[in-house]
Amino acid sequence: MKFALFSLMMNIPNAVTGEALTTQQKFQNVLKQAVLAEKLGFEAYGVGERHGEPFISSAPPVVLTAIAAQTSRIRLLTTVTVLSVLDPVRVAEDYATLDHLSGGRLELIIGKGNDPRHYPLFGITEDEQWDSLAERYELLKRLWNEENVTWEGKYRPALQQVTTQPRPFQAKIPIWHGSASSPLSTELAAKNGDPIFSSNGFHHMSKYKALIDHYRERWAHYGHDPKEAVVGAGGGTLYLANSSEEAIKRYRPYYNAFHSTDASKHNQSPYTDLEDNIKNGPALIGSADFVIEKILKYQEAFGHQVLSISVDGLTEAEQLEQIERFAADVMPVLRKEIPSTVWENVSKVQIDNVHKA
Repeated sequence: MKFALFSLMMNIPNAVTGEALTTQQKFQNVLKQAVLAEKLGFEAYGVGERHGEPFISSAPPVVLTAIAAQTSRIRLLTTVTVLSVLDPVRVAEDYATLDHLSGGRLELIIGKGNDPRHYPLFGITEDEQWDSLAERYELLKRLWNEENVTWEGKYRPALQQVTTQPRPFQAKIPIWHGSASSPLSTELAAKNGDPIFSSNGFHHMSKYKALIDHYRERWAHYGHDPKEAVVGAGGGTLYLANSSEEAIKRYRPYYNAFHSTDASKHNQSPYTDLEDNIKNGPALIGSADFVIEKILKYQEAFGHQVLSISVDGLTEAEQLEQIERFAADVMPVLRKEIPSTVWENVSKVQIDNVHKA
């Protein structure tokens, strides 16, 4: 299994200490996380996109470029790029620039977004989100794969013989499709032969498994080799301790604080409390042995090769503790237990690309 550390850059007062980071401090915190993740052997670091409080992650390409400048190996993911509301021309330009500045380490996860507040900001309705996403995705692919693109659609002005600059550094920038709520996303991914990343954040395993199963079914329907279908999945929030009882006690204030936010309420979590989430949901709260067992249970159901975790909301000291514990006590076991072909040859390709540039 491969591992990614993700952040939505949620900036709220710490639920235990009451400490509130300034915006500048939060940006520096994210940079430190990414550098540490690379040092400890994570394969990827991801920044999500949100538009509005308490998130400050409105510009992932800028943040990831700053991370690229302080790292050399780790893959840089967007989790997600809210393509349903963005101009594909601008996306093509911004992220191709990041692809160059990172030496070919960029991967996009696209989606319609998980916060309805962004629709009025960018001039579409919530009812249009899926059609908008599909149209903009098709245009983005053409802009990256073709020159002199002529195109006409609904959600942006027509294009005549357009070649965006810079051209991508990678021969093909990988595009994943975020999967959280609808088979429309898994259908789009399967049709185009792209990987998916299941959010696995707020609901029961069965909901996400149904979407992943749909993706695999439609993948085969479109004539792709079933062995080449790639799935990543979130692991929920992480909190490790020497015992599960200690982990639950230490994490409870954070759980209560996050689940009182508007962003959390929007997802309509079915769990009654933290214990219910740990028992029946994706939360990775407990001892290392408990967390390993739970991840293996989910992997048996999902068949995912990449796992993402998050330590958003914790103090910086706890973030450091959790990332180091996970890298030392959990990752080595899962690497042995779960094979993964994702990013197998990435390091060599990046080195070759840099030498050719």
